[in-house]
Amino acid sequence: MIDPKLLRTEPDRLRAAQEARGESSALIDRLIEADSARRSAIASFESLRAEQKSLGKDVARAKGEEKAALIARTRELAAQVKAADTTATEAGKRFDELMLALPNPVFDDVPRGGEDDFVVVSEHGTPRDFEAEGFTPRDHLELGELLGAIDIPRGAKVSGARFYFLTGQGAMLELALINLAMAKAMEWGFTPILPPALVKPSSMEGTGYLGQAAQDVYHLPADDLYLVGTSEVALAAYHSDEILDAATLPRLYAGYSPCYRREAGSYGKDTRGIFRVHWFDKVEMFVHCRPDEADALHRTLLEFEKEFIATLELPFQVLEVASGDLGLSAARKFDCYGWIPSQGKYREITSTSNCTTFQARRLNIRMRTDAGTEPVATLNGTLCAMTRMIICLLENHQQPDGSVRIPDALRPYLGGREFLTPTNR
Repeated sequence: MIDPKLLRTEPDRLRAAQEARGESSALIDRLIEADSARRSAIASFESLRAEQKSLGKDVARAKGEEKAALIARTRELAAQVKAADTTATEAGKRFDELMLALPNPVFDDVPRGGEDDFVVVSEHGTPRDFEAEGFTPRDHLELGELLGAIDIPRGAKVSGARFYFLTGQGAMLELALINLAMAKAMEWGFTPILPPALVKPSSMEGTGYLGQAAQDVYHLPADDLYLVGTSEVALAAYHSDEILDAATLPRLYAGYSPCYRREAGSYGKDTRGIFRVHWFDKVEMFVHCRPDEADALHRTLLEFEKEFIATLELPFQVLEVASGDLGLSAARKFDCYGWIPSQGKYREITSTSNCTTFQARRLNIRMRTDAGTEPVATLNGTLCAMTRMIICLLENHQQPDGSVRIPDALRPYLGGREFLTPTNR
C-alpha cells in the first residue's frame, strides 16, 4: 500500500508508474475520486458529530420550549450522524479496495518493458564446453535417475503432475544445501527461522499475494488458510501490527520452509523433471529496515545471492527485471539466472526485491524514532530454491560416467564425499 498523500501530491508520478507496469492509469483517477469522497464523508460526519456533542451541552442548560426544540434537533442529528457514519464507512471501504489493487510504484530507473525486456547486469563464471570434454551432457532427470536421487513416476502416482520424490543422494543433497545456506546466512548476521507454511488471509493480502498472484495460491476454504508460495509471507507478517525500535533495525531473518505454487498458466511449460513444480523447499532471506537503508541493503542481498551461487561453482548471470514483469509489491527486482547445460541457456534460480514501505503499510509494521512512528521498509531475497539449485548442480558438475562432482563448499555437509555416484534402484 502506498502513502495516500501521494495521490494528492504526486498523481502524475503514480500514473507514470502504472503505465510502466503496463497497467491502466485510470486506477489513479478512480483512487483520487474515492479519496476525495472518503475525506468529504469523514469531514461531514465529524462536523455533525461535533454539533451533536455541543448540542448535548446546550440541552442540559436549556429550559422550557427552548429545551424541547433542542431535544427535537438532537433526534434529527442522531439520524444524520448515523447516516453520515455509514456513508464515511462505505467510502472508506471503497477507497481501501482500490488501494489494495494499486501496485508499488516502480523506481524511475527500472528498465521499462515486459518479461523479455530485462537487462543483463553482469555475468559470472564460464559454462563448461562438454563437446571439448568429449561427451554430451545429460539433463538433470536422467542424472537423477542414474543416481537414485529423483523419482518422478512415484511423485505423480502419490500426488499428481509436477510432484516428485527426492531419494537417497537427492535427499542428502537437499539437506546439505539447506545446511550450507543457513550456515552462510548466519555468517552474514541473519537469524534462522522455521516459519509456518500456512497463513491467514491477512498475511497473504498484506504481502500482496492475493492480487495478481492469487491464481497461483493454494487456499484451504474449510480453515480459511493459505499455503505459502514463499516464506516471505510469514517472515513479513512476523512483525505485523508491531512498532519496532528504529535502533534495532535492520532485522535480518533467514527462513526455511516448503513452498506451494499452483503454477496456473504454465500448462505445457517445463514439464520434464523438477524445474517447475507445485512444491519445493527454499531458504529465503528477509529484512525489515529503515526506508533510507533499503536500497543499499537490497544490493547487499544480491551480493549474498551471488556469493552463494559462486560458492557452488556455478556459472550465472545477474538480471534487472523490467517494470512490466514486477510483482505487485516490488519497486525493483534482481534475478540470478543459472546456466543449465541441457537447455543451453540461463534460467532463473534466485531473486531479490525491494518492496519499500509497501508491505509494511499493509501489515501495519512501524518503527519508532525521535520524530514519532513511520512504516519500515521490507526486502526479500531467495538464497536457495532447492529444486532449481539441484538441477544446476547435477548438470554443471556431471561427469561422463553419470557421477556428479560435489563442490568443495558442500562436502562438509555430505560427510566429506567428493562425488555423487550412480546406483542401482
